[in-house]
Amino acid sequence: MSTVYSNTPEVRVYDNRGLSIRTIEYHRHPDSPDITQERITRHRHDARGFQAQSADPRMHEAGRMNLRYLTDLFGNVLHTDSADAGATLAFGDAAGRPFMSIINISHAGDGIWDLCKAITRTWQYEAPSLPGRPLSITETTAEGITRILDRFVYAGNSDTEKAQNLAGQCVSHYDAAGLQQTDSISLTGIPLYVTRRLLEGADNPDVVADWLGADTSAWNDLLTTESFTTLTASDATGAVLTTTDASGNMQRMAYNVAGQLSGSWLSLKGGKEQAIIRSVTWSAAGQKLQEVQGNGVVTSYTYEPETQRLIGIRVERPAGHTTGAKVLQDLRYEYDPVGNVLSITNDAEETRFWRNQKVVPENMYTYDSLYQLVSATGREMANAAQQGCGLPSATIHLPTDSTAFTNYTRTYTYDNGGNLTRIRHHAPATNNTYTTDITVSDRSNRGVLSSLATTPAAVDALFTAGGQQKQLQPGQQLVWTTRNELLKVSPVVREGNTDDRESYRYDSGSQRVLKVSTQKTGNSTQVQRAMYLPGLELRMTAAGSAEAENLQVITVGNAGRAQVRVLHWESGRPPGISNGQVRYSYDGLTGNSGLEVDKDGHVISMEEYYPYGGTAVWTARGRVEADYKTARYSGKERDATGLYYYGYRYYQPYSGRWLSADPAGTVDGLNLFRMVRNNPIRFRDIDGRLSVEELSIIGIAVIIFALSILNAMKGAKGIKNEEVAINPMIDKLKEYARSKIANEGLSESLVAPFERFIISEYESKYKNKSGFSIKILKCNDSVYAYVSPYEKAEEAERIIIEGVDVGRKLNKINASYLLLERAKNQTISESSSSARTDTSIFELKGSGVMKNKNISSHKPEKATERMIPSSNVSASTGGQRGFMIVNRARFDELNLNAIDRKILNKAIGDISEGKVGYKLENTNEYVVDLAGFRGQKGRGAFRLAFTQEQRTRTLTRIIDPH
Repeated sequence: MSTVYSNTPEVRVYDNRGLSIRTIEYHRHPDSPDITQERITRHRHDARGFQAQSADPRMHEAGRMNLRYLTDLFGNVLHTDSADAGATLAFGDAAGRPFMSIINISHAGDGIWDLCKAITRTWQYEAPSLPGRPLSITETTAEGITRILDRFVYAGNSDTEKAQNLAGQCVSHYDAAGLQQTDSISLTGIPLYVTRRLLEGADNPDVVADWLGADTSAWNDLLTTESFTTLTASDATGAVLTTTDASGNMQRMAYNVAGQLSGSWLSLKGGKEQAIIRSVTWSAAGQKLQEVQGNGVVTSYTYEPETQRLIGIRVERPAGHTTGAKVLQDLRYEYDPVGNVLSITNDAEETRFWRNQKVVPENMYTYDSLYQLVSATGREMANAAQQGCGLPSATIHLPTDSTAFTNYTRTYTYDNGGNLTRIRHHAPATNNTYTTDITVSDRSNRGVLSSLATTPAAVDALFTAGGQQKQLQPGQQLVWTTRNELLKVSPVVREGNTDDRESYRYDSGSQRVLKVSTQKTGNSTQVQRAMYLPGLELRMTAAGSAEAENLQVITVGNAGRAQVRVLHWESGRPPGISNGQVRYSYDGLTGNSGLEVDKDGHVISMEEYYPYGGTAVWTARGRVEADYKTARYSGKERDATGLYYYGYRYYQPYSGRWLSADPAGTVDGLNLFRMVRNNPIRFRDIDGRLSVEELSIIGIAVIIFALSILNAMKGAKGIKNEEVAINPMIDKLKEYARSKIANEGLSESLVAPFERFIISEYESKYKNKSGFSIKILKCNDSVYAYVSPYEKAEEAERIIIEGVDVGRKLNKINASYLLLERAKNQTISESSSSARTDTSIFELKGSGVMKNKNISSHKPEKATERMIPSSNVSASTGGQRGFMIVNRARFDELNLNAIDRKILNKAIGDISEGKVGYKLENTNEYVVDLAGFRGQKGRGAFRLAFTQEQRTRTLTRIIDPH
């Protein structure tokens, strides 16, 4: 093992500006440990330090680039040319808001752009005299067809609207699915009363929303009359106490003094309340130790003391349980030193013998030196066939000693760009041996099964300009929306007759609202329809014109680690399954839904998976119950197409690839089709945009907000109302700040500055961006918080640890830091101005300017500028450029015209770059000129005031000090 991994460091090369220009990795495979391959990822930056080009090892060897960027003077990306996702253009207006974007631009050759499939999207805003909120989004196809796909309607300032906290909020959002109406919002920004109405004809994928005109009554005429309302109640901290779904089922939650979940309950409409979680036990570090579910089943978690990695998940009916004590699942994890899972053993399962082989309930994994999974062993059903898009049948009944399991081995091959190119499956006892080949383009990371293309040159023709696959299997066409969302699939195509198809409809955040499957069965057509609402799925099956089944699936949002789904039939309940059946689904490290247990603690089904997805073992106590399992690999829904729906993308488990390029860009690497860094045992993907790990290594607390959960403004994917989208995210940030400070054992006095720091960074930098990382780093007896783009997190950490010219280098990668606690526990103090909330940003005739005393001559509290306390670098603030700006969001909300906004932004930029200011008498504030502000001549009367603490400058007010 040591020969594979020894002397294979990751080497980063920086230019004299501190910018990363090379990443060198050394690849060795366990089958050939004596062969070492050097793989170099290259980056180029322009004269201003902004990234201009990136190439992975495979693309660079071919003389190509994965990505090219063109930025404006402020570093905003205007043009992105991606080998995987095509070319895009994005332009902002004078206020920095999205104005126009063009996507799905392809290359015609010789550097010429092909716009034949391009989509142009434009944003319309309120008049300059108003707050400047978005009013609509218009989309124009290359054929010249123009539609208004989004409309935003805002509440006024009446007493009724203010009583519901709606003043100025977006209350009606007309999108591709219909209308989302908000009728009440809590003081903490939680929507309390939300109604969804669908577009008339929403089941038909050919019906497209177009909100023309300015008459809301005309828009409402395009909607169905049926409405679906979700009610929410929250406490003063923003924690959700109850939710009542559109069918009247209520979920209730309780929390402990630390704000952690302690219990949850469910009341079906007209029924009695039943416990879903009876209790949850947490460790001092915030780790879950034990859950007691409503069925009396206990889940216990064990962690490795040295690393805090999860090493055991035990699910059992304890002694005294009404149906008897029994261990239902006992997963044990073994890791290598860097955190890769080497083995998973289920001690609740028996070792079996079949055809002279010993079949142990254990999975073993091997990795190359880049920590890509290269081989896996496990067990599968003896009747398993070659993996494809179909789902194997469950074995009935549940396992007994005579159940036939067999051992299998899978090996995986990757190219230099991280593309999975071959899967070899070998089960010798059953002769189930086959190879799945994936053909990858030589111009991009786009790839398809070899049944679709056998040569690299033929691959790109099977993708749209934006990087969406156009065929699933030979003859199975994929159709995409203008927002690059999967619209429909035709699994069966019939010449001269109706095709089988599955179609989807999404809201403005690209989240699925509707799924409709149509299948021809004999002389009739069967239609299956699923509507997705908060906490509820409405599923209907019709045979011809007759309704055959009407099912409500209540999805319990706070059920601990288990997924809980309750099946309640309005009509058409099949025999052999009770109405209101509660199904607890227990997962493992990466969220795979393995064990299903009913409300009495009896096992319903058990499923095991191959590493990249696909069912290896599936047994159930009954065929009917097995057919109602929908959440499977990674806890995601598996469609009839064989694809897994993750939220923003669809996943192909039989090829280990995404169906489309990552909408989040390069947050997970330059390969936009790679699944969880080719390590599906260690990492999981939550919503199709970013791979995450189960745990945070001790000493570094990590939280990833990869694209705001409410899909904040982004040109390539549409726009949601800024006010509606921001508050829930801020609540999440506040909750994180409180819990993380507590979990790190830091003083409670640090919550407020940490909270303000991360909220300010989110507001000023990441609200409109694709993702960011927040970390707390303990280094040399000091504690630092820093925020960076997710892909720059490691670089930001290195800069802080090195401690040389930290501010300037972090600014170059758009990152910021805050010293939370100095060595010897000297904590930072709050500035009085930053804590003040009862004073307006605008103040007139305030304190006078203290002449000839600027910020460079006013020495702050003695502290070292170098992040390593033992350094000899000068503590003078004048020796280092670049400051973290706090409280900018408050100024961004000011109602300013375009000229004043530009003047203010320039002043803030100057302050962040170290501009010297003059001190106000009798205060701890400094000011810089706002020349020309409010139409005044020369320097004018207005100044922008701020305070300084270390490398942090906090904006306080706009003042006329004269």
